[in-house]
Amino acid sequence: MNPGFSSFQKQITHPVKFRLFMLKKLPSAYFAGLRIRSFNEKAAVITVRYNWFTQNPFRSMYFAVQAMAAEMSTGLLASGQVYQRSPAVSMLVIGLEAKFFKKATGLIAFTCTDGDAIEREVEQAIATGEGRTITCRSIGTNEVGEQVSEFLVSWSFKAKARS
Repeated sequence: MNPGFSSFQKQITHPVKFRLFMLKKLPSAYFAGLRIRSFNEKAAVITVRYNWFTQNPFRSMYFAVQAMAAEMSTGLLASGQVYQRSPAVSMLVIGLEAKFFKKATGLIAFTCTDGDAIEREVEQAIATGEGRTITCRSIGTNEVGEQVSEFLVSWSFKAKARS
């Protein structure tokens, strides 16, 4: 595991630091109200509430807001694995696929449990010096546990050359 993961986890789960980070780097996520429900080495859960700002004309959550929360659930796990690595590892979203099953209203939780697989790919990128890719799954569920959407977010990792 990345020795810097716990430091990243502590910083990103601090409520004030997380909100300031979003305001500075992800203003759309800030205004949409994304929140971290839980986050560890194996899984991340991001929540977002259906409201005026997150709505579409069909009285449900706009697909782009769902994509943002789904991507964050995968991206936190990836960020935690590349944080303070030596050599540094770059990461980039290279693909996104989505399926929608029912209207997203109320509080929607996006869960990704691919932390172990992400860790393996980052370790391989460092060990081989070659780019690695992984497709992570994030499931959106409503307050009664019904699946409303599923996102597949593909990430690329590449170790930077040591200077």
